[in-house]
Amino acid sequence: MTSLAVANPGSLIQSVDWVAIAPPLIAAVAALAVLVTDLFLAERHRKWLGRLTAAGLALALIALLPLTGGSPRATFCVQNVAGATDNAGCSYVADHFALVFQLLVLGGALIAALLSAHTVEDEKLPGGEYWFLLLSSATGAALLPASRDLATMVIALEVASLPAFALVALRRDGRGAEAALKFFVSSVTATAVMLLGIGFVYAASGSLHLGAVAQGLEHAPGQLKPLAEAGAVLTLVGFAFKVAAVPFHFWVPDTYTGAPLPVAGYLSVVGKAAGLSGLALATTIAFRPYAHTWGLALAVLAAVTMTVGNVGALRQRFDTRYSAVRLLAWSSVGQAGYLLVPLAAAGYAPTGVDPLGATAAYALIYGVVNLGAFGVVAAVGRRAGTSVDDFRGLFARRRWTALALAFFLLCLAGLPPGVIGLFGKVVVFRAAVDAGLGWLAVVMAVNVVVALYYYLLWTARLFAPAPDTEPVGEAEAERRLPAGLTATLGLTASVAVVLSFAPQLVLQVAGGSLF
Repeated sequence: MTSLAVANPGSLIQSVDWVAIAPPLIAAVAALAVLVTDLFLAERHRKWLGRLTAAGLALALIALLPLTGGSPRATFCVQNVAGATDNAGCSYVADHFALVFQLLVLGGALIAALLSAHTVEDEKLPGGEYWFLLLSSATGAALLPASRDLATMVIALEVASLPAFALVALRRDGRGAEAALKFFVSSVTATAVMLLGIGFVYAASGSLHLGAVAQGLEHAPGQLKPLAEAGAVLTLVGFAFKVAAVPFHFWVPDTYTGAPLPVAGYLSVVGKAAGLSGLALATTIAFRPYAHTWGLALAVLAAVTMTVGNVGALRQRFDTRYSAVRLLAWSSVGQAGYLLVPLAAAGYAPTGVDPLGATAAYALIYGVVNLGAFGVVAAVGRRAGTSVDDFRGLFARRRWTALALAFFLLCLAGLPPGVIGLFGKVVVFRAAVDAGLGWLAVVMAVNVVVALYYYLLWTARLFAPAPDTEPVGEAEAERRLPAGLTATLGLTASVAVVLSFAPQLVLQVAGGSLF
């Protein structure tokens, strides 16, 4: 008779590092608090749910502070994992990489929450459901950068994605349902392909922990290598979808157009950052033995993505309805290509060189200015429309709003006075050149020049003569922005200006190792 007794039962019990998991945990608790509070609040007090959401996200950001300045903290660890070194057998690791992306994710979610306050009220969206879904998605997005096994990564990715489908569908004008359906079908397909790939990887490596997967793939029998390579490619599909890399980008313009504007801004920054962190973890840790293979694949993917995004933006007519949102959608696809460049360089970088810092630095810069641009579109869309032509003469009507949008667009283009955008692109260029990917740097340079056309064309409209069709008193009414919109524009513009004067605050991320 086989004995099921364990020699040392205490070895199966481990303590949880609550400080390490505090950022996503606080966001999850805030989501539950909003859901329960919504049951007892009268309709006239529902605006407090938005304030509770913003407070929860701010508290989650504060919880990052105790994790900085020390050695990485890990929890949910398995002993005696094959090939495990240091924290390789742990499912959750709060290292420099995780903290940088959690800062981006939670900060982006907080700005999206501020941007959402007037949208929930103006569009009569169900407040309790909206804030609960936003916090739930932010929880998954904050969990993903700290995940260190494939199972936790998939769960985090789905926790970030599933509430986002519902957020897109909350708009009841017909476009929301169509946008959510396109988003849902394409995401489910990508997830199914990803799960198949993870199954192949597990069969070939015998583990789900990223460090152990790398060890298993390196020593896998020859007959299993085709299975492992196919699994690695299929696993990356799910993350490429979240980043909106070509050919997994086709949902972006329609989804951004059909979703409430704050949700579109949230997806363009937080959703992209979550997918980018998962892609970086899977490639640089789990699939490191195949570095040159996925390095070349990501380099081609980056070149195609930035080209398709910029060409799509060039083809966008400025006089059509929602053209401003669609232009930002195509711009986000092009920016995704730039974000992939340092990841591709990581496959060719010599030992000891970590180009991932360039991706993290550029993602932080992009997140601030892109959410700011969505904030200006939301502000203008309240009284006018969301076509680019509706921004004509904005400087004459609302000087500071026009200057803010001009600054955001110049940052995205990489032109002075948007110095931080220029430095971000230089850091990405340098990562490609240092890795020997000169051809990719040339492709990026051409795309940066191409993108200047539509960014500058939109900027020029801001300072063009104002149309004479504006009703009397309209300009004065436009100046009274809701508090949430004012906070969004003030916060994003202030951060972008400060970083332009002191770019070292964010570019120092590119100078050190994230792991």
